[in-house]
Amino acid sequence: MNVTGRRLLKRLHNGPPLLLDGALGTELERRGAASSLPLWSTHALLTDPDLVRTIHRENALAGAEILTANTFRTQTRTLARAGLGAQAARLTALAIRLARDAVLDAKGARDGVAVAGSAPPLEDCYRPDLVPTDAELAIEHLAHARNLAAAGADLILCETHNCIREARVAVQAARRTRLPVLLSFVCRSGARLLSGERLEDAVETLVPYGPDALLVNCLPIADVGACLPVLAASGLPFGVYANPGAAAEPRGTGGDADPPREVFARAAAGWISAGARVVGGCCGTRPEHVRALANLFADRR
Repeated sequence: MNVTGRRLLKRLHNGPPLLLDGALGTELERRGAASSLPLWSTHALLTDPDLVRTIHRENALAGAEILTANTFRTQTRTLARAGLGAQAARLTALAIRLARDAVLDAKGARDGVAVAGSAPPLEDCYRPDLVPTDAELAIEHLAHARNLAAAGADLILCETHNCIREARVAVQAARRTRLPVLLSFVCRSGARLLSGERLEDAVETLVPYGPDALLVNCLPIADVGACLPVLAASGLPFGVYANPGAAAEPRGTGGDADPPREVFARAAAGWISAGARVVGGCCGTRPEHVRALANLFADRR
């Protein structure tokens, strides 16, 4: 574990909360990048890496302390569907490097910005019915985690997990790299994973596997409140990075219902008051949302 990783673990427990970045995939879409499935945000690694770097840089300048690299769809399984299965390690390394370069480019960003490698479900994060077998999960999550570590990620963010079974395997694989591991679930109303499993049961099952923090992400602001007491009861640092709208659609932004950035920041203030140690934005958020959160953090210090 490098110095940045050790500093991050310390901050999870002491000092002000950590500010995660905003969305990358939906922001790439908004700026005109190709986004067709199965590659989605990975298209930009192939056709417009400068745009990926630019968005990372803007998030860093806005105040983000963790940049999430564009590795959401650089697993072999997804790439193979586009005939690129052999390029998993190369594209993962490129994604990490672009985030790292953005930190160096953002001379106005605070020192020590960490780069997280995204480790999502192997299949569609909105389709728990598609989760592969345990054997497939173990092999493929470990391969992705090792690619992230070899590429120089400071931590692994197991994010948008929709069921307990795959989340467990993803955390086990990530822990084998000895990097800090943050685990985030996608939930809907009633603090339930998309699989229908209770968040409470997910927390109880996953805590023994050693994630350094538990989060929820890619959920509407309105659904966060039910999750907070469950996360707080885990005994681990916890966090939230939600979508800005009152509703969420797959890979969408929440549409015209998205509230002003200040409303998003006020919602985040409530998460922090409830004890959240990591706060940021998911689908539909932009660097401007990160800046609003940074201003909120500054006011509370």
